[in-house]
This record gives sequence, C-alpha cells and structure tokens, in this order.
Amino acid sequence: MSAHTSKLSDAVIAKLREVAARRDDLAKQLEDPEVFTDHNKTRELSIQKAALDPAADALAEHDALTKEAADLRDVIASGDADLAEMAQAEMPDVESRASAALDRAVEHLVNAEDRAIGSVMLEIRAGVGGAEAGIWAADILRMYEKYAASKGWSWETLELSPDESTGGVRNVVIGVKGEGVWSELGAEAGTHCVKRVPATEAQGRVHTSTATVAVLPEPEAVEIDLNPDDVDEHVTTAQGPGGQNVNKVSTAVHLIHRPTGIEVRMQETKSQQQNRQKAWRLLRARLYERELERKRAEEAKARNEQIGGAGRAERIRTYRWKESIAVDHRLEESFPLSAIMAGQMDELIAQLVAHETARRLETL
Repeated sequence: MSAHTSKLSDAVIAKLREVAARRDDLAKQLEDPEVFTDHNKTRELSIQKAALDPAADALAEHDALTKEAADLRDVIASGDADLAEMAQAEMPDVESRASAALDRAVEHLVNAEDRAIGSVMLEIRAGVGGAEAGIWAADILRMYEKYAASKGWSWETLELSPDESTGGVRNVVIGVKGEGVWSELGAEAGTHCVKRVPATEAQGRVHTSTATVAVLPEPEAVEIDLNPDDVDEHVTTAQGPGGQNVNKVSTAVHLIHRPTGIEVRMQETKSQQQNRQKAWRLLRARLYERELERKRAEEAKARNEQIGGAGRAERIRTYRWKESIAVDHRLEESFPLSAIMAGQMDELIAQLVAHETARRLETL
C-alpha cells in the first residue's frame, strides 16, 4: 500500500463513492430515449461520464478485491489446514492488487473534475517584442490548432484581431471543445517566450519575444451567480485597427459586468445575435475562471501555480530556435522544437498532467 493510500481520509473514500454513484446516474441518463435523441446533451453527458469512468472502475475493482481478501481470511480462519494454506499464499497478491486499484482510483479522482469540463476558451495575446510578438502569437495559435486537430477537438474562432501588415495576431479567442480539453490545455496558461532571429532583423541578432496564453474553462452548465441586471450591454458598429468603423450596421456587442469590472467585446461575425451569444459565453467563462481561482487560492494559499492571475505572468516555456528545443520550465525538460510547433505535444502534455496529479496527491 502506498503512503498516500494508507493515509486516505474517510472524506476521500466518500468522494470516490460519490463519483461512482454519479457515473452510474450518467449511464442511466444516457439510456433515456429523450437524451439519446439530443446530440448535444448526449455529447455533454458522455464527456462527463468518460471523465468519471476510470475512478469508478478502479474503485469497483478495489471493492471486488477487498471482498476476495475477506473471503480468504474466512477460509484461513475456517480450520481447514489445506485450504488455509492456499488462502494464505494468495492473500498478499490480492491485498497488493486491491491497494494498487485504490491508488489508481484516487489518482483518477483528483483529475475527474478537470476531465469533466469539455469546453474551454483559449486566449492568445501578443506580448513584448513588437511586430515579432504578433508573428509569434500567430505561430502559437497554429501550434494549438494542430494539436486540437490531432485530438479530434472542435475549433471555433470567437474573436480575432490580426496584424495584417505582418500576418501576425494581436489577440485571439478560440472556443475548443472535446474530451479532456481542459485537463490537457489548462497547464498551457502563462507566458511563452521565443528566442530567434526575426524575419525583419537585418543584422541576424537573436531577439526574445513573448505571447501570453490564457485557458478559461467553460463547463456546459456554469455554476456562477450572473445576474443580467448587473451587466451593461452596448451595441456598436464593428471597429478595425485604429478604431475606424468597418461596417455601417451595429453588430458589435460590448458587455460590462459592473460588480467585477470584467469587459467583453465581440464583433467577429456580422450577426448581432451571434456576437451577443458569444459575448455572454465569454463573460460566463471569465467569471467562472475568477471564481475557480478564488476557491483554489483558499484551498492552497501557498501555491503559486494558480490558474490565471499571477500565474499568467510567469514564463512557463521558452522556444529556442538556435538549439531547436522547447524548454518547459516547470518540468525542467526540453522537447524537440519542430515536433512541438507541429502540434505533436502529447508527451509534453502527458508529463504536465502527471506533474499536476502528483502535486494534488501530496495534498490529500
């Protein structure tokens, strides 16, 4: 039995039981004909169930093995010498497997909530470095788009401010949906640095430029207190670079949440209704992220790896063109640059998820 398993509290075990019950309830809902014919509802519930399956299955395996161990103890106490000897020989293996199953259940438990969130908003902004920062932001955008495609996730541009003179991006907001999207992309929030010779550099000098990435969880049912009366909504004409109007019809939507001061502007489509829907989605996601940050700060005040806030200002990765490597500063490991930029990020993401899982297990 591992150290963390031997110290499991009744609360952790109870939480595992809740997860198993929730998984069974989701399975029943997915068998409901009304749910089955609703594609969006089926997809939402399937993602939630898939997130809970590993923990629930491991717990069921642990329970079965625990019962088997109890039966073996009964045999040992029965007084039948031959059967008792056989049971005694089997006991260590059964107990070891039961302990390992419970370990796996707990490991899955600490990530179940993250994996149940199947939709995020990915924000990328050009940082320091002038025109090269915008070009770098566009490179980062393509990197994530390729990774999302490899995972089979959907990709929807919600807001885009391009730098048409360089082909770069000032800022962009993307809606990404799919199983495990928050669990895998959540750790990408932060400052991404690049060290390379810009195309505009005549002397061949290496420059350092940055792009900042934010990942906002967008659960299907966001549990936040959002009163429409607290939101000021303004509808205007869409604006291009420099503030000039780019059309004559008022389709851009600007939301201001007065209690928090959070503002959202959306003008990506020519439909006022579509822009309004996207703006409210983004506002809910930002409010949810704010609440999530507050809760996690209360749970672990000593942590400096908060989602959003100060964590975004930290340099999490440096992409070194000369050495052809991408260095992740949290893992203190390097990865092949060409593969990472091509969206081949599975090994990197897997290590980050494992790193976060280990940290969470230490707090149990």
